[in-house]
Amino acid sequence: MSPDDDTQPADSHRRNETSAERLDRNWGELLQEFRVAQTGIQILFGFLLILPFQSRFSDLADAQRLLYLVVFACMTISTICILAPVVAHRLLFRQKAKGRLVQFGSSLAKVSLAFLAGAFSGAVGLIVSIVVDATAAWVAGCATLVLALVLWLAIPLTALRHGLDS
Repeated sequence: MSPDDDTQPADSHRRNETSAERLDRNWGELLQEFRVAQTGIQILFGFLLILPFQSRFSDLADAQRLLYLVVFACMTISTICILAPVVAHRLLFRQKAKGRLVQFGSSLAKVSLAFLAGAFSGAVGLIVSIVVDATAAWVAGCATLVLALVLWLAIPLTALRHGLDS
């Protein structure tokens, strides 16, 4: 079992729960995380779906259209990854595969969030390129990516390394 799936034997003794109860709790926590991420994904994906049908979309430069397609691809991958564990759960329901399902869901949540960070950064860059210019777009897009990396990756990994309890 991986350390991030919260299935360490010490955890079961501390919580006084069975393996099945721990897997149920892990799955429930994962679903809650999906619900939180889903809102951002839905809003940005909806925005991206309607953007090409706006009259000014044809005014975008080739580089802006390419950036749009990269952002759209990142959002598509993020959406598919965040939905895959739910689909897998439905397919594997009552097949005694909860442990594998929790590991699969945890892995895909990370992949989804990575693509979401890329999509957010690219979307910020695209919007700033339209409103200001390409240089400001690069700065804003990179700053957004750095912020996501610090808040979503560096701080949690630092806390883990220093043994902070959650």
